[in-house]
Amino acid sequence: MSDKAAQLIGMALAIGLGAIGPGAGIGIIFGAAIEAMGRNPEAEGLVRTYMFLGFALTEALFIFGLVFGLLIGFGIL
Repeated sequence: MSDKAAQLIGMALAIGLGAIGPGAGIGIIFGAAIEAMGRNPEAEGLVRTYMFLGFALTEALFIFGLVFGLLIGFGIL
């Protein structure tokens, strides 16, 4: 296996595995937020604020995986 093939496999693994966790986390966040809003409609504003904060932090994990994957793919790391 050449070095370029190893780089591309590493890039694919970093991006692919980096997308699994945040994808599941975003689903859990939105599911729990919708359930919380249904149970307690008065707290909708606070729940929505924390929902978007959790979404942003979870999405940042995927962006880190994407950046590291690209760095591996282009041979910087």
